[in-house]
Amino acid sequence: MFDNLQDKLDKAFHVLKGHGQISEVNVAETVKEIRRALVDADVSYKIAKEVTGRIKEEALGQKVLTSLQPGQLMTKIVRDEIARLMGGSVAEMDLKSSPSVILMAGLQGSGKTTHSGKLANFLKRKKTKKPLLVACDVYRPAAINQLKVVGEQIGVEVYSEEGNNNPVSIATNAVAHAKANGFNVVIVDTAGRLAIDQAMMTEIRDVHAAIKPDETLFVVDSMTGQDAVNTAKAFNDVLDYEGVILTKLDGDTRGGAALTIRTVVEKPIKFIGTGEKMDALDVFYPERMADRILGMGDVVSLVERAQEQFDEDEARRVQKKIASNKFDFNDFLGQIKQIKKMGNVKDLMGMIPGMGKMMKNIDIDDDAFKGVEAIIHSMTPAEREDPKLINGSRRQRIAKGSGKTIQDVNQLLKQFADMSKMMKMMQGGGGKKMANMMKGMQGGGGRPF
Repeated sequence: MFDNLQDKLDKAFHVLKGHGQISEVNVAETVKEIRRALVDADVSYKIAKEVTGRIKEEALGQKVLTSLQPGQLMTKIVRDEIARLMGGSVAEMDLKSSPSVILMAGLQGSGKTTHSGKLANFLKRKKTKKPLLVACDVYRPAAINQLKVVGEQIGVEVYSEEGNNNPVSIATNAVAHAKANGFNVVIVDTAGRLAIDQAMMTEIRDVHAAIKPDETLFVVDSMTGQDAVNTAKAFNDVLDYEGVILTKLDGDTRGGAALTIRTVVEKPIKFIGTGEKMDALDVFYPERMADRILGMGDVVSLVERAQEQFDEDEARRVQKKIASNKFDFNDFLGQIKQIKKMGNVKDLMGMIPGMGKMMKNIDIDDDAFKGVEAIIHSMTPAEREDPKLINGSRRQRIAKGSGKTIQDVNQLLKQFADMSKMMKMMQGGGGKKMANMMKGMQGGGGRPF
């Protein structure tokens, strides 16, 4: 996410750091590189020029020239300006009505139907709502079935009217159904359309007028770059929507849409799609995204994801097993499952300050634990419970069964043994011992190497 922009901004800051003396010329050169980085990220030249003009004014106003750490100060100024460009603060949804009605609009292929389901899943899991999905795409083949499949995956009812080709009456009837059956959120999935298709645009305007939604959200594919911004503007002229869902932000996107859609349309990005799974929908936090773009990480989001997957009873059970030195491969598998639920591993690494830059040239696929899981699944139940049973012949069998090498199996067993020792040390009040060990490694005086 934003890897190219991050690289180019890093190079821009190196211009400033690379000089023994900082001057107005150095600052101007840095700002020029920042402008180039933004334009390369698909930000329009006009907006890039306005942004870098403010950055330059702020930088010289804060006396970057006399600062002891001008590179760091410039990074903060750029970070604040990028956050401001994306909206500054998080934009909440208006869900006070019961039922609250949300109208989903967007182009064909933007991921609108899938993200209708993702939004329903988000509101059900995180906001304890009872959502109803409404199938109003009466044109695309299998669109209603697709929404029903999505609804079944997340356990949310889908309202549809087979044979009715009038989206206005379907949407109106769906809202009445929701009121009568205790649903407190109605999410209306409309047909994908082209901004130039006047008949389709008139139709969605009629649906909007009939159901008077509390929120109209425009779903747009971030991979389309500056075209996404132009389309967002065309839809806003017709619908005057409340916010944007930006999809495919986990892909190879340059980021221009995320950076400039707020400025051009004057409507906030409310959610971002970050993957294919039904829980891969995040609230959009401009400041956190600015931190990630500049390689500062996003610890708050990482902690929030961890808390969502945290099972207190399971943690207590594992803690007892660690204390009695009985932590085994079954427990290890359980921990891997919890981590995988948090999302893509590379994405998670990018949330740790400084780690994103280190991971850039390391290829981590969506299932980074696949090899480890294959090895563990090739063990017998007895071997998982007691790894000490795994002798040479058993290692050969496990390697063959998992499609891995003996070296892979040996490495996992060694890592597991080392991890178990460290966990045992931490449980047994060994934190002080570890601190003393670290101190000893630093030469006894607490100084770094």
